Amino acid sequence: MRTYRELLRTPEFTPLFLNASAQVAAQTVSGLALALLVHERTGSPLLSALAMFGPSLAQVAGALTLLSAADRLPPRAALTGLGLLLGLGTAVQAVPGLPVQAVFAVLLVLGTVASPGGGVRYGLLNEILGRDGYLLGRSVLNMSAGAVQTCGFAAGGLLVAALSPRGALLVGAALHLAAAAVARFGLAGHPPRAAGRPSVAGTRRNNALLWSSGPRRRVYLALWVPNGLIVGCEALFVSYSPRHAGLLLASAALGMLAGDVLVGRFLPSRLRERLAPALLLLLAAPYTVFALDPALPLAVAAVTLASVGYAASLLLQERLTAMTPHRLSGHALGLHSSGMLAWQGIGAALAGAVAQYASPPTAMAVTAVLSVAVTLALALTPGRIPRGRRSSAALPGCRPGQGGPGRQKRWDIRHCSRRGRGEGWTP
Repeated sequence: MRTYRELLRTPEFTPLFLNASAQVAAQTVSGLALALLVHERTGSPLLSALAMFGPSLAQVAGALTLLSAADRLPPRAALTGLGLLLGLGTAVQAVPGLPVQAVFAVLLVLGTVASPGGGVRYGLLNEILGRDGYLLGRSVLNMSAGAVQTCGFAAGGLLVAALSPRGALLVGAALHLAAAAVARFGLAGHPPRAAGRPSVAGTRRNNALLWSSGPRRRVYLALWVPNGLIVGCEALFVSYSPRHAGLLLASAALGMLAGDVLVGRFLPSRLRERLAPALLLLLAAPYTVFALDPALPLAVAAVTLASVGYAASLLLQERLTAMTPHRLSGHALGLHSSGMLAWQGIGAALAGAVAQYASPPTAMAVTAVLSVAVTLALALTPGRIPRGRRSSAALPGCRPGQGGPGRQKRWDIRHCSRRGRGEGWTP
């Protein structure tokens, strides 16, 4: 699947697209409103950064306890219930006079409960499109997220000005409820991808299995850490320039949209292997200009250019799905989503802490340098295996082909059972 026309003709892609877009819109509007509300009440760069991205930290708790639900719950019911819970929690945050401690308590609960959502959604996407269509479909969802964020941050600023932060939070709650309605009435009733009830033990067992492969660990770390640190830079936009935070956030979303279009639709497959590290470096390097406290036009240009590098996650997710059996596809993508969001929370906390004792521009430059260092360390890690060869740590159900003398045995995906399909492919 290589064209948008083929993608849009696929049954159920449109309601899944609308569900994801509505949720992104809800998170964008409510996140900006909550950050401004907390900043007005506390004046703290750290707390305002955590108000926008802090729920991501709770993804750690959810990833350790709830993630098996991504494959063991019916996708339609899971997405519907998640939308309802997020809508209710966001509405609670708009209650007048709610203490800041209570605001963060609600954030913690919502972040934990939402942790299986990415796995449910992207596992269903993989199921609807197949692995040959996942990259294009995921890029369209990312493009939608970029477009919705671009408009959402601008609209969020207008909503805050017109309705106050609490009014904007209520708009975010309504968007979450709209996402729930689209899931309930637009998606078909797919069965769970794996048997059994969701459990903490099942979550930990699958996490251990996914983490047991060295090449897969490196893919996860590349997906999580550089991205999360740069989101920490974005978390300081409110503190860096409260008047222009919406413009900077919209610029980041615009750059991400451009990167997803280029990589998802036009990048030849032969270039995908080598381009991911370069895109991760592009994601971080332009933020070092903030050490000079640049004028607004240069800051906007740097943020837009850097955000093109977010497209590296498309290439890395494609590798991850090729390395994962079908029965764990939702869990694997959910672990990616939860880990990514958790590292975004860590990045926001780290950048906010540095800004608390130095300044927002300095903190952004320091965080960008750390992201570059992590990307280089992962790129230089020894032990990579050429693409197309299998690691020896394959799941049961796959048989090795016969290799010649002195040559590494080549594994053929055609010999793999459905249960073990794709396991062990290295980046």
